[in-house]
Amino acid sequence: MKRVVITGIGTVTPLGNDIETTWDNLVNKRSGIRGITKFDPDGLVSTIAGELKGFSPDNYIPRKDILRIDPFVQYSFASAIMACEDAGLINQGDTAGPNKGVSRYAPTNPGILNSAGVVIGSSRGGIMSMESALEESLLNGKSYSAYLMSSSTISMAASYISIKLGIKGPAAGISTACSSGTSAIGEALRMIQGGRINIALAGGTEAPLCRFAVGGYAASGALSRDNNEPEKASRPYDRDRDGFVISEGAGVLVLEEVNHALERGAKIYAEVAGYGTSSDAFHQTQPDSEGEASAIRAALKDAGVTFTDVDYINAHATSTPLGDRAEAGAIRDVFGKKAENVHVSSCKSMLGHMLGAAGAVEAAITAISISRGIITPTINLKHPDTDCELNHVTEVLEKDIEVAVTNSFGFGGINSVLVLRRVHE
Repeated sequence: MKRVVITGIGTVTPLGNDIETTWDNLVNKRSGIRGITKFDPDGLVSTIAGELKGFSPDNYIPRKDILRIDPFVQYSFASAIMACEDAGLINQGDTAGPNKGVSRYAPTNPGILNSAGVVIGSSRGGIMSMESALEESLLNGKSYSAYLMSSSTISMAASYISIKLGIKGPAAGISTACSSGTSAIGEALRMIQGGRINIALAGGTEAPLCRFAVGGYAASGALSRDNNEPEKASRPYDRDRDGFVISEGAGVLVLEEVNHALERGAKIYAEVAGYGTSSDAFHQTQPDSEGEASAIRAALKDAGVTFTDVDYINAHATSTPLGDRAEAGAIRDVFGKKAENVHVSSCKSMLGHMLGAAGAVEAAITAISISRGIITPTINLKHPDTDCELNHVTEVLEKDIEVAVTNSFGFGGINSVLVLRRVHE
């Protein structure tokens, strides 16, 4: 099968509206978690979240479109544009003059994008638009928008990117709960490996910060209630963890067949070497170590490596009591004694949990870790849970990384794992 590499990255996260700002805040151990401001959380048991700060869709999207598409589509499109720019696939035109907010993205080689693919994952899709429409209808008698159904469907993130960038290859929306972004990257990987396309935009997006979603996740017992100290609420693997912190954001990667990338002189972050999936077949919300271990093993096998080759694991590590324990068990099951040495950290300690976008952003961070030889730390891990004993990284660590694993596990026991590998020139 063909080899596939990452040549572009774009993100919007609670730590920054581009990948470099996000990275800088991660290595400086800054938390993006604050009290909720996007709506009045009064009466909810969890009133904290990872919100985007200062994000303006006007920098990327025409005003009329902003009114017609849900924020989850806006986030994915902004990330896709940044990823394409990073990969040298487009030149962005005027963003401040009279043409601001109109279609202004010029492909550097129109033929490349025309035949590319787009695969974007999301767990909740346009939940903010749906909640708003219901409120306006029930409380104020307002008619539904003609764009409500199209703007809120999960596949619209991929569709909008393809429409605006003229991408006529395969386009798909993936929804596998919190594994969605990772699943999207994995499925795009398969398309390129099989020779169907040479290049794809793949990732995940989520805009769940509305009363409906926050209240619903809280009702399931999944969210942290540590509202008094938001920056410390997300504490993966800590004995005092009490749930995840919900966040919004998006991450999109440019995946490219390696020879295609080399021929056009693209920079390469890392190779996406393996992809593994599994189902726990166990419970709607409770994770199972056996199913997670199966996905990790499948990804390693797909990459043609063994557990002894792995230097780093970017863990799913949501900060839930059951989830962290199950993942630690899966890692120990797969890696055995090696688990004492392989470095493990969690971006969610600072980013919170972006649901379907989490895996894509974490894959991006893992690729940069490989490229720069730096592992970002897990913060707030003050009292490690004895049931979660691993080689936790709690300070920035300089480390040559040849092979890394990034895990994503979702409600319903849907597991997706990627193996990334360093590319030597």
